[in-house]
Amino acid sequence: MTLVATAHERGITTLTLDSPANRNALSARLVGALGDALATCGKDPSVRAVLLTHTGTTFSAGADLREPASPYTFVALMRQIVELPKPVVARVSGHVRAGGLGLLGACDIAIAGRSSDFAFTEVRIGVAPAVISMPLLPRVEPRAAARYCLTGERFGADRAAAAGLITEAADDVDAAIAPVLDGLRRASPQGLAESKKLLTAGVLDAFDRHAEELVQRSASLFVTAEAREGITAFMERRDASWVR
Repeated sequence: MTLVATAHERGITTLTLDSPANRNALSARLVGALGDALATCGKDPSVRAVLLTHTGTTFSAGADLREPASPYTFVALMRQIVELPKPVVARVSGHVRAGGLGLLGACDIAIAGRSSDFAFTEVRIGVAPAVISMPLLPRVEPRAAARYCLTGERFGADRAAAAGLITEAADDVDAAIAPVLDGLRRASPQGLAESKKLLTAGVLDAFDRHAEELVQRSASLFVTAEAREGITAFMERRDASWVR
């Protein structure tokens, strides 16, 4: 089963998350497949940029609670996107939750259709958006980050763009992405790689400073009684015991 489909056209390699049965949840297998595909793109001189998109109505539902990737593996994937010497553009036309927002934060450019919605759902199952904070907090407006990380509420593409979570909200996502891809095709490989280094320095600094601490914090939260109750409630489609 192919979890990440690959296509190439005129310098742009499209990587499509293709696990709609679990809403492209970040399972160990999907994270591994995406990492392998990105590594191939990084070494291929014919690839000018990567377009990351999805099948189904969900870009990614976040961690696969039945077959989770380890926090270390997921952190390595986000860092791989940030460090890739080719720009990575996210194309979103659906829902994005929790760890899926970490993928968006790691991408250089993210464009979403106006029907898309977003939520930091970690707080509702008794954990925190610990590891995804590394690519997100350097990019997202602090007041918006506080509201949505603390409440777990859903918000739309226009608010996501205003907060800096995505680059643009568009009525027609493909029409909005077309000039971006055209610009990347016209840019030199060296110019892109060196410009990306400048733009991602702050994000990489967050990884260098905080990755180990945040992985440990995330792992410790997931084994608490409160998180077990939150995850069980989520699986059983009921309110957790603390809901008032």
